[in-house]
Parts: sequence; structure tokens; C-alpha cells
Amino acid sequence: MSRVVIVGAGLAGLTAATDLSQAGVEVTVLEARDRVGGRTHGIEVAPGAWIDGGAAYLGDRHTDLAKTIADLGLKTVPTTMEGQSRFVLGHGRVTREGRFPPLSAVALGDLFDQLDDLVHRVRPGAPWRSDIADDQTAAEWAQRNLEHPDARAFFPLFLGEMMAADPADVSVLHMAFYLSSGGGLRYLNAFEGGAQDSRVDGGAHQLCRRLADELGSGVVRLNTPVYTIDQTARSAAVYCEGAMHICDAVVVAVPPPLADEIDLLPDAPVRRTTDRMAPGRAVKVHLIYPEPLWRERGLSGWSVNADGPLMSTVDDSPASGGAGVLTGFVTGRQATRYAALSPAEQRREAIAQSATIFPDLPEPTGFRVTNWVREQYSRGCYAALFGPGDWKLLGPHLAAPHGRVHWAGAETSTEFFGLMEGAIRSGHRAAAEILAHHQPLSS
Repeated sequence: MSRVVIVGAGLAGLTAATDLSQAGVEVTVLEARDRVGGRTHGIEVAPGAWIDGGAAYLGDRHTDLAKTIADLGLKTVPTTMEGQSRFVLGHGRVTREGRFPPLSAVALGDLFDQLDDLVHRVRPGAPWRSDIADDQTAAEWAQRNLEHPDARAFFPLFLGEMMAADPADVSVLHMAFYLSSGGGLRYLNAFEGGAQDSRVDGGAHQLCRRLADELGSGVVRLNTPVYTIDQTARSAAVYCEGAMHICDAVVVAVPPPLADEIDLLPDAPVRRTTDRMAPGRAVKVHLIYPEPLWRERGLSGWSVNADGPLMSTVDDSPASGGAGVLTGFVTGRQATRYAALSPAEQRREAIAQSATIFPDLPEPTGFRVTNWVREQYSRGCYAALFGPGDWKLLGPHLAAPHGRVHWAGAETSTEFFGLMEGAIRSGHRAAAEILAHHQPLSS
């Protein structure tokens, strides 16, 4: 029987482990955290009522994710977006129908047309070969191409919502690739009929919990960070605190900047990260009420805000009831600043801003923060950010195996990069590679 060690118990790692186990492979999953789930994370806001502190949404194109949900006996619920939206964009508070901001429609239409043009120039499956220069940041692109003040003002808000990044942190190619990989600008940004159409009923964290349970007792080992992977022509050895695991192959299913900290022996011939690469910066703030009080006032809970810390809010109330939850997204450089505040300061800033956005609501009865910037084994969310030159240099090597070491994770998928769907597809791919190329250890 073959033996495989999987590093990381997120969706990618547990998907690979499931595929391999079902094929008769002996698997061991090593997870540095004290929980499974990776960048999915559940928060109980009332007895039996859970929300997503991490990845949350899916759409009809997320077919592998939908199959996993169904196979595990879980269901989805539609994302609630009925009612008016709030906008605080430097000209007072505006309440209006829909999600289109109270800015020049012509200017924003031109912005979206230019972004669409970039998206159509991305080469699917090999973005590093796209007809897009990889030597400038999205901020430099905006400076050269966006003339109207409304387009320039809205662009960083849009990018923060989509990628948890500031325009200066990502290359134009990475921005275009991310939008293309996710299904295009309008699909990725949409709730009804788009990539944010639905949520997992009871929270996306259940996926990894159930996958781990189905693997059986003792397969997943928590609190076990991996430090070294040493391989020979015949086997690989995975070293963690106080233990060594001998195996035929390894799947490393953690974000590239974290994977790069594992010592590989022998060294990989090419790099998979650069000093410029950084995790996306996101903090999720959860304002908890006895029920979704904004709905009674004809509001959807959606807002977009020019000033932080909450750059946007959305209604994340559990479908089962029990609580009303407004989730605020703090992204980019605001997230870096906000993540460093004390819990009391975080609460004070968020509640003060929510009172400006929704003055008709009482103070929340509960307050929770999911601080991905300070999460040791993520260091950010939603996904790694590629700066100028990174795709051209690293793209061909992100998913290429290094001997017996195979790579998985949402950043290794050119389909739905950075999303739960991409993570699951990468896990299937890594498992298929191993089943096709590695023979069992000699007895």
C-alpha cells in the first residue's frame, strides 16, 4: 500500500486526502493549527447558529464545491440581499436601491469596460503567457488609465472588496488574472446569479470537519507544524515536532509563503515565491444583534464606505435564525492598521463607524473579530498577492511537482484562484498526480 503525507488540513489538503484514501492509499494529514479548516472558520453567534469567519460564498459555476457539499450531506442557502444599500463615499450617507454606488455611471462604466478588456486578454491556464505587461502595479495602471475622479475613488474600494488588496500591492496581470479566474468581473462581483449567490447552511467550516471525520480516527493530526521534507529517489521523510513520517509522496497544501518556509531537501530548482509576494490582508468584523433589525427598516445590510475601518458590510445572519449579523470587511492597508489595534480599540472603531452607516440601529449586543492578518498559519486572506513580475517568474512553477512533493491550495489553481472551488480542484489535481506517478514503497 502507498503512503502519502498531506501538509495542511484545509479544503485542498483534505480533498487530496479523501481522493487518495478512497483509492486505497494510506494517508496522514499534518495540520499546524489546533483545528481543521484552513481559511474557512466557523463562529457560533448564538446556540446552534453559526457564521463564516473565513471563506463563505459560492455560485453555480463552483461545481466541485457543490458536489463536495452534496456528498457530505450539507445544503446551501441563498445570500440575502433584499432591501436598500447604504453608501458613505465622501458626500454624506446615501441610501438607494441596488449595489451600484452613487457615482458617475459613465465613469464607472468606463472603469468596468477597461477591466473587462484586461480580463479578455488573460490566457486561461497559463496567465504568465498573457498579452498583459507584468511590470506595473494596479495603482500605476489606474493612474494612467482612469481620468474621472469617481473612477479613481471607486477603484481601490472595488479591488479591496474583490482581492483584499490595495492597488499598489498587486500587478495589473494579477488583477486581470484574478478576475478572469473567478469567472469574470460581473460574475465574481455578483450575489444573485454570481459567485456570492449562496452560503453553506450552518457555515463552510463544516466541510473540513466532515471530510476529516470521514477519513477516520487518527488520520488528521493537529498542532503538528512541518519543518522539513527530505526526499530520495525511493521515498520522502516529513519531519515535525518529535516525529518523522516516511512516505511515497507528499502534498503540501498551505499558502505559498508558508510552504516556502518548509525546508526542502534537496532544494527545489526554482522558487515558488518572491520577496514581493504577500498574503491578502483582510479582517472580518461581526456585529451581532438579536435579529436582522435592518431588514425591518428596508435595508439589505450592504454598504460601501470610503473611510475605514469597515470598507463594506453585508448581511451574514444565519438562515436558521437566532441572531442578526452584519459582517464588516476591513481590507488592504486598513486591515494592517486595524489588525494591530487592541480588542477594545477594534470594537470602539467598528461600532463608531457602524453607527454612522446605520444610525437607525441600536448598538450591537455582540462583537467578534476574525483577524486573518495576525493568524500565524495564514497571515492573511483571501489569497496570496502577486506583485509586478511575479507571474512571469513564478507562474510556471506554482503547481509543478518537485520530485515526490506535490503542491495544492487555492493559489495553485488557475481556475477560481483563491476561492474554495479553486482549493478543492487543486486537491483533486494533486491526488491524481500522485496516483499516476508514484509507486508504493518497497516492502
